[in-house]
Amino acid sequence: MNIWSELAKPFPEPEIHWRVGARTKDKKKGIPLAYIDARNVMERLDLVVGPQNWQCRYPYIGCCELGIRVDGEWIWKANGAGETQVEKEKGQYSDAFKRAAVLFGVGQYLYQLPNTWEELNDYGNGFKNTPKLPAWATPNGWKRLPQSEKKEFYEQMIACLENMDENGVRELLNEYDTQEEKLQVWAMFNSQQRTAIKRYIDDV
Repeated sequence: MNIWSELAKPFPEPEIHWRVGARTKDKKKGIPLAYIDARNVMERLDLVVGPQNWQCRYPYIGCCELGIRVDGEWIWKANGAGETQVEKEKGQYSDAFKRAAVLFGVGQYLYQLPNTWEELNDYGNGFKNTPKLPAWATPNGWKRLPQSEKKEFYEQMIACLENMDENGVRELLNEYDTQEEKLQVWAMFNSQQRTAIKRYIDDV
């Protein structure tokens, strides 16, 4: 099992919540922004790496450091969040935790959802109808790439990075057309490798 791909998988649709982003001037339509609860992230971590192989800490208010143990070594990533309008301090810790998890691929695909204008309810604080997820952002529509294929892709990409082969990097990424495939291969690389890849491309 590749834990990075498992962490990055879409969540069941009932676990996805929506809030209103930008609104039209007449306040009749808004852009839906998808999010998950912190408990969904905890359950995903427990299921994929085991409750004994992850931990989090808060070095200061608004910052969460999340650690995952892989092959006996701890990998740490951190992110932060500001106060929320509801339960300010609790919401701040929860958001910081979720944002740190995104750095490991958890719920990262939600940031790739297309912006659409949806009709708002009469109060303007929600949607008349629950927004629909594109097929690729659902568990049933998620096309799982073979592990052998992903391993080969990873090895070829690392070789291109070591050789500073810009064309090779671009050609490899162009092999995948759908968003779910791109997210799966992207999840295999650590933050340093992603930064190196981004030097050659602008649209990952």
